[in-house]
Amino acid sequence: MSSSFSVIALIGKHKNPEIAIPLLSLAEYLTAKNYTVLLDHLTASQIGSDKYPALTLEDIGAQADLAVVMGGDGTMLNIARMLVSYDVPLIGINQGRLGFLTDLSVDTMFASLDEILAENYITERRMLLYAEIIRDGVSVFGSLAFNDVVLYRGMSSGMIEFEVRVNSEYVNTLRADGLIVTTPTGSTAYALSSGGPILHPGLDLIALVPVCPHTLSNRPIVIGPEAVVEIQIQSCVNVRINCDSHSCFDLDLTDSIIVRRFPKTVRLLHSINHSYYRMLREKLGWSEFP
Repeated sequence: MSSSFSVIALIGKHKNPEIAIPLLSLAEYLTAKNYTVLLDHLTASQIGSDKYPALTLEDIGAQADLAVVMGGDGTMLNIARMLVSYDVPLIGINQGRLGFLTDLSVDTMFASLDEILAENYITERRMLLYAEIIRDGVSVFGSLAFNDVVLYRGMSSGMIEFEVRVNSEYVNTLRADGLIVTTPTGSTAYALSSGGPILHPGLDLIALVPVCPHTLSNRPIVIGPEAVVEIQIQSCVNVRINCDSHSCFDLDLTDSIIVRRFPKTVRLLHSINHSYYRMLREKLGWSEFP
């Protein structure tokens, strides 16, 4: 073993029995190369293994030099939010549908990991957002988002009316089905299907993407990383906010949503031949020509 990563944590997609065989194979492979292997305690319980230390994500953050996440992008989003404060580098092995974040293949994971563990890899630093709800001057909700913060109508059939400010300056008042505040990572997720721009992950930018706005001139806008976005609810019937489709909160009339860049970043490691543009072609079905 010749690597700066001596303690490696393996984390699998929750409640997915298909990860058991490849994940245990990976654990045995790494152990045979004299790496110390840790398992996320939920992963260990679902695959029925007690061969390796099973730790909480907080303990993994404190002890691991590297975390390998096996699953889909949703799994990576969750783990990234949990481990961002520990600055543990993350590698994703895809067992989902798209795999924008989990870009290594199960079929080639041994060879890919050998390269990375031999210090041949590309490092990406990706930004997150922090969303906070202010009600009557008091913070009543807060959550991280790696992809996006989404304001949306719940079961209501009507549109939402809300005011948008950036750095305390009035931008506009929207009547729409919602608003997506996205990072570059999230620009290929819900924001993309709502007509938003694709932002290269190397950029520190925030995009505001309206969802089905009533006025066709309301278009997506890209703002700087230090911008503070404030959304003020004007009308409210079953209006909600979610962060990465994970943390949800029901909003009241006059609630303010404050969204800003989180000060820490997620560190992703990729194979040395990783190409963001090739991934876009493959995942989005773009032509290889000319």
